[in-house]
Amino acid sequence: MSVDATEVAAGASYPIMKLDTVSVDFTDEQKRYLEGFTTGLQISRVGRGLGGGGAGKANAEPVGPDAVHIKAQDKVIASGKKLADQEKFKRDEHPFDAYPRLRQQALDNTPPSPADNFRWRYYGIFYVAPTQDSYMSRLRIPNGIMKHWQLSGLADLADELCGPYSHVTTRANLQLREIPPKHAIKLIEGVQDLGLCSRGSGADNIRNVTGTPTAGIDPHEIIDTRPYAREWHYHILNDRSLYGLPRKFNVAFDGAGRIAVLEETNDIAFTAYEVKDGFGVEPGVWFRLGLGGITGHKDFAKYSGIIVKPEQATAVADAIVRVFIDHGDRTNRNKARLKYVLDAMGHDGFLKLVEERLKTPFARVPEEAFAPRPAADRMAHVGVHKQKQDGLNWIGVSLTLGKLSCDQMRGLAKVSRDLGDGEIRLTVWQNLLISGVRDENVDLAIAAIKQIGLAVEASHIKAGLIACTGNAGCRFAASNTKRNAAEIGDWCEPRVAMDKPVNIHVTGCHHSCAQHYISDIGLIGARVPVNEEDTVEGYHLFTGGGFGPDADVGQEVYHDLKAEDAPKTVEGLLKAYLAHRSSPDETFLSFARRHDGETLRKLADAQVSA
Repeated sequence: MSVDATEVAAGASYPIMKLDTVSVDFTDEQKRYLEGFTTGLQISRVGRGLGGGGAGKANAEPVGPDAVHIKAQDKVIASGKKLADQEKFKRDEHPFDAYPRLRQQALDNTPPSPADNFRWRYYGIFYVAPTQDSYMSRLRIPNGIMKHWQLSGLADLADELCGPYSHVTTRANLQLREIPPKHAIKLIEGVQDLGLCSRGSGADNIRNVTGTPTAGIDPHEIIDTRPYAREWHYHILNDRSLYGLPRKFNVAFDGAGRIAVLEETNDIAFTAYEVKDGFGVEPGVWFRLGLGGITGHKDFAKYSGIIVKPEQATAVADAIVRVFIDHGDRTNRNKARLKYVLDAMGHDGFLKLVEERLKTPFARVPEEAFAPRPAADRMAHVGVHKQKQDGLNWIGVSLTLGKLSCDQMRGLAKVSRDLGDGEIRLTVWQNLLISGVRDENVDLAIAAIKQIGLAVEASHIKAGLIACTGNAGCRFAASNTKRNAAEIGDWCEPRVAMDKPVNIHVTGCHHSCAQHYISDIGLIGARVPVNEEDTVEGYHLFTGGGFGPDADVGQEVYHDLKAEDAPKTVEGLLKAYLAHRSSPDETFLSFARRHDGETLRKLADAQVSA
């Protein structure tokens, strides 16, 4: 038969078949099939988000799990606005439909195009050129808890396929780095063989689900967050419609344990509270709902009186995400997070839409309904601590800015298997815990940890020292944060006798992965001019940031501070605190907030020059 291909449907990629040009005799039934054939192909294409700019003109209604995203994109196009490039990448070809090409790129050992570099982040791998000609892989570890054999298995994978190390991240997660393109598929599938995954850990998806690292073992907790983090984790993994959001999305569960989760820095914060009797709701443990945290944009999750039954947390989070899918900005990546939807329509307007999806109103209580929460302990993530179970302890292992060699990973796995309960618990403080160590085995476990070059104690300075990847492995970073943070710690530790915890966070760029704004002392990478033409690595330095009950954004004290001067500058600030605090009980945070930036700078400079 012959086909006249001159007629093409608006926006279609297939010819409309004219039956009067067909030279073969068909039955009426066959002719009807041919008439609908190309139309069916086009509907399929639109339903999968592959219709390009013409998809909005097609008569077919988008169908399938990606339809909600296609409709949201169509609204943008219909309004005359332009989709962000990343939205076009998703629309042209959904990343989960492109796995065969990723496999072929691995066979050919070829790097991805810019569009595929975005798509492959759906599988948890990030090509980090020009800093490295390789991928980084970020995993998914719900509540940050893994088994000893998983950590040991990851060490074997890293030895074979990656740089021989891992990094614990500020989302209680692990990163593997220096993965050549030829090993991308082996790494993704090898991680899955271990019962872990990296799916959806990057790009416009819901990131690793954090929870209280001491969940189930903490004598202070009021709820075990593990089942709720796990339920949300698997809810995400098994619903494709929850991928391809307007921007990334973070969710955290805090059960009121001794180690802070920083849930108020997340898009959704579920913070456990005991609700007292007499306020119109069932007394007991509820999650208080916070929305819109994004501290890189100087905002924390905002709490109202809304409370959520723990068993309803997944349903509530799902409804919130779906309203965000409908209303998030798909044109401007810098304004695409949940915070900006809330700013545009107001929290009350947003929550009304969530209630409509839930088909039930939220429960609300006044502030006085909440019983006081137990205070977090800023040193509980290092050292030996008693569990709620008699005779058992968790041991917080101190890592150098989150880095672990493969041998150390295997060593910790063995300690956990032989002397603990077999679990490794990662924290947002870039370290990990070994839990379930019996009293009589604590000394042996500590000795074994020291034998592999790690420690279970840390100074008040180094215990709170956090750094992102920096420009050694991230193209956005302006400075080598891990090296500079190490220099700050090594310089200050022998020179300043800190007797209270202090957090020093060093981040490389505006993404603020190390959350510099919420730290006692926070540094964000910058190129510092040294003359009219040249710049060097450096930072802007902030003080007085806090989290939890003390949540607030720090104030700038130093602008354009050279990286080489950062250690002495931090030394000066810490010595100024010790010399001028109002009493031995005053924290650095309180001291920093009592002074403006200019005063702090003068006090610190005086200490450096003394």
